[in-house]
Amino acid sequence: MTDFDRQQLHDQGYLILRGLIDPDFLAGLRRRTDELVALEGSDAGAEFRKEEGAIRLANLLDKGEVFERVVSHPVMLEHMQAILGEKFKLSSLNYRSTNPFSRDAQPLHSDSGAIVDAIGYSVANSVWLLDDFTPENGATRFVPGTHKLGKLPQEMLADPQAAHPAEELLIGKAGDVAIMNAHMWHGGTANRTATPRRALHGFFTRWDKPQQQYQKRLLRPETIAHLSPKLRAILAIDDPLNDELCARTTSMTGFLK
Repeated sequence: MTDFDRQQLHDQGYLILRGLIDPDFLAGLRRRTDELVALEGSDAGAEFRKEEGAIRLANLLDKGEVFERVVSHPVMLEHMQAILGEKFKLSSLNYRSTNPFSRDAQPLHSDSGAIVDAIGYSVANSVWLLDDFTPENGATRFVPGTHKLGKLPQEMLADPQAAHPAEELLIGKAGDVAIMNAHMWHGGTANRTATPRRALHGFFTRWDKPQQQYQKRLLRPETIAHLSPKLRAILAIDDPLNDELCARTTSMTGFLK
């Protein structure tokens, strides 16, 4: 990372890494996610969340080795560390495709409803562009600097779904990766085109927070068995504190996160 990169993340809360996904890698991600969408059909995303106006896939680490390259990419991990500190872990890896002619934008939100605490930032996200993001096709909107406010948008805005006067759009080419401090207010916009807008979200959290999706519980034993030591650490497979945190969260909510 350059000093400019670090300052951009600190001040604005986001950074776009142009062309981080090479063409062969991009083709592999597109091919496998298209296969999964066709295979899972109406059940797509059921492990975590379904969403009107979009297609989701969840638990991707269990569905293809190509996704292991996403969560272990060294450049991306360096940027996660710049936000979250030395100790962090994957919270979830999901896919979201905004449907053609979808009418509604997501409300502005901070991921997991997380508030900055005495330790610092606890959530960060990477958005892997599988298609170009344009002003017309559902590009993510964000409000730079809001990661520093220590407030959720619903605490400060009359209507978090409305356009914000300071919001910007994540505009980029397929193959770009956006790094976001996920305390920064953000949300998807409406897709007004005839084609889907596809992306992966590699969401990370600080070591002392539960995973959004409890990887150790979701992954099949055969998937866990072939993970490298690096991936086991990224997924917190052997971390008893993570087991405790995720078990507590599951108990409180009544379902597997």
